Amino acid sequence: MALWIVPQGVGRGKLAFEVRVGQGLLPKPTDGRVMLAIGRPGTREPRRLLGQAESNAAAMLGADGYHLTAGSTVTLDERSLIFPIAHLFKLAPGNYVVQAVFAHNRDLCLPDAPGNLFSEPVALYLDPASSGTIPIELTRVVPEERLPTDTAEIKYLRLRSERLSKFHGRDIYLRAGVILPRGFAENQEKKYPLRLHIGGFGSRFTAVQRMMSPFAEFRRVWNDPSVPQFLLLHVDGAGPFGDPYQVDSANHGPYGAAITEELIPYVEKHYRGIGAGWARVVDGHSTGGWVSLALQTFYPDFFQGAWSHAPDPVDFRAFELINLYRDENVYLTADGKERPAARDVFDRIRYTMRHEVRSEMILGRGDNWTLSGKDWGSWNATFGPRGKDGLPVPLWDKHTGKIDRSVLAHWKQYDLRVRLEENWGDLAPKLAGKLRIWVGERDDYYLNHAVHLLEGFLSMAQPPARAKITFAPGRDHSWRGLSERELVQQMGAAVEAARPKP
Repeated sequence: MALWIVPQGVGRGKLAFEVRVGQGLLPKPTDGRVMLAIGRPGTREPRRLLGQAESNAAAMLGADGYHLTAGSTVTLDERSLIFPIAHLFKLAPGNYVVQAVFAHNRDLCLPDAPGNLFSEPVALYLDPASSGTIPIELTRVVPEERLPTDTAEIKYLRLRSERLSKFHGRDIYLRAGVILPRGFAENQEKKYPLRLHIGGFGSRFTAVQRMMSPFAEFRRVWNDPSVPQFLLLHVDGAGPFGDPYQVDSANHGPYGAAITEELIPYVEKHYRGIGAGWARVVDGHSTGGWVSLALQTFYPDFFQGAWSHAPDPVDFRAFELINLYRDENVYLTADGKERPAARDVFDRIRYTMRHEVRSEMILGRGDNWTLSGKDWGSWNATFGPRGKDGLPVPLWDKHTGKIDRSVLAHWKQYDLRVRLEENWGDLAPKLAGKLRIWVGERDDYYLNHAVHLLEGFLSMAQPPARAKITFAPGRDHSWRGLSERELVQQMGAAVEAARPKP
C-alpha cells in the first residue's frame, strides 16, 4: 500500500470520509451500517478490528446507510459516532491504514458476513485540521457462504430450521461442524454418544478445523484409543442479532427448540448417534459455559451432564459488576464512579462499561448497542423482550446508562440461579451430579462473582445438587480446569454410569 498524502492547498478543511458504493455490488437499494476503521501503520485489514473494546483500540466511525445503490455515498465526519476517541478532531495527525465496510446481511450480524461490502485498505496521512474530505470506495463483496469441504473426520452442515424460519419469516439456517469418532467408517454398526460443544462468544462452526488441525492437542486426544469415543457437534455462534446463545428467546427466536428438536436429531440420525438423553453431554467456555449450563437446566432430561468453564453471568445479581435487580445505572456505580467492565489478573481496569458499550454503538444501526451483534447486544437480544418495532428492547438508555426496570422480569427468566432455585423441587432429581463449573478468581469480566452466588444456592440445595464448582486463585478468563483428556474421560464415565443395564 502506497502512502497517500493530501496535497497542500487541495481539500483542506475538516476531516471527513465519503464512502461510495462501487458499480455492480448491490442488486437493489439496500439499508445497512457503514463503518470505517482507522488502523495503525502496517495493519493489513483494519475492518477486522471493528468491535474491539480496548481503550487503545483503532479508531472507528459508524453511520447508517439507506437505500444504497451503485454510486450512493455516505459521509462520515465530525457528526458521526466515533470510538474510542471522543471526537474526530481528536484524532492525532499521522500515518494510518483506512478501510470501510457496509454491513447489511440480515441473518448474520457480522461485519464480514456474506454479501457485505468493503473497500481495499489504503494507507493515508491524516490530519483532522487539514485533510479535508477523503473518498473511499466500496469495491469488494464478502463471498456468498459455502461450506468447507468435508473430510473423512469432519462434516459440515447448513440445515434449514423450520422453527427459526417461521419465527423470522424467511429462511434461517443452522450451521454446524461434526467431528466423527476414530474408526467411524470401519465400525458401521456402532452407535456413539453425542458431545455438544459450544465455543466462546461468536465462535463459528468452522472452529472444528482448528480443533482437528495436525498438531492440535484436541486431535491428539480425540484419536487416542484409550479415550472414550463421541460424536462432537459444534454449533454456530452467529445469528440475526449476534450470538444466539442457543436458547429460545423473544428476539433470536426458538434456538433451543431448533437445536434439540432439529439439529441434534438430524446429526444423531445421519452419523449413528445413540439418540438418548443418557448419551448426550454438553460443554463450553465463556459464552459456551453459560450455554452448556442453560441447556442442561432448560432441558434436564435431554443431557447427561454439563461441563462449564468461565460461564457468562449465571446469577444476575452479579452480571459482571452489575446487580440488575438493585443497581440503577450500568455506566456508574452507586457512588458515581465509572463502572469497570474488564480487568487483568492484577485487577487493573482494561475498560469501563460506558467505553465497551460505545464500541458496540459503532456497529449497531441507529448508533444502538442493542443491534451491535457483540456481547451486550447479544445478551440483550437473548434475555430481553421484543419491542413493537420487532427489535430488542434495550435494558438501559444508551446515553445515560439508566436501567429500564420494566424489562427486568423478562431478563429474570434467564437468570440460571433463579431458575434453579424456583424450580429445584422438579429439577433436583434430574440435575443431581450433572453440573460442573470451573472459573478463575481473576476472571477478566468478573464472572467469578456470579459463580460464587450460584454456588451459594447449590451448596445448600435440598435435595443435594452434588454440583462440582472449582475456583482458581489468580487465574483469568482463559483458565481451563481440566485438560482435554480429563474432560473427555469424565464425560465418558458419566455416560457409562447412565447407560441402561441389559
